[in-house]
Amino acid sequence: MIIKQLSVFLENKSGRLTEVTETLASANINLSAFCVADTAEYGMLRFITNNPEEAAKVLKDNGFSVHITEVIGLIVPNESGGLHKALKLLSSEGISVEYMYAFALGDRATVIIRTDSASQAVSVLQKHKMDLVKASDIYDM
Repeated sequence: MIIKQLSVFLENKSGRLTEVTETLASANINLSAFCVADTAEYGMLRFITNNPEEAAKVLKDNGFSVHITEVIGLIVPNESGGLHKALKLLSSEGISVEYMYAFALGDRATVIIRTDSASQAVSVLQKHKMDLVKASDIYDM
């Protein structure tokens, strides 16, 4: 249930994101999910891939600053309050959400969540019968 996510710090200059995707494509590494955020000085690319360890190695070998973190994937109904139920469960157990990104397709939404304790978040969500994404399922997307 715990998914390995890569975070890559990027200089905030034109073409840097393209260099990352070219490096990954050359190594036959696919992106299953990603999020890009920026500040004035740098950008942060967070992504899930079919081969996190190899992706980290290839990127580091090509001069990128890479860090692997643990996230969880959650399926919620694509309706008002669908995400609220899961977030309420986490906050009631004292689990902080550091960030998340999501997409909705049809009647379901997939949410990637970084918490202060991935294993505790998984336990809480499983206890309440929430639909979690298996790492193998997202790696194979």
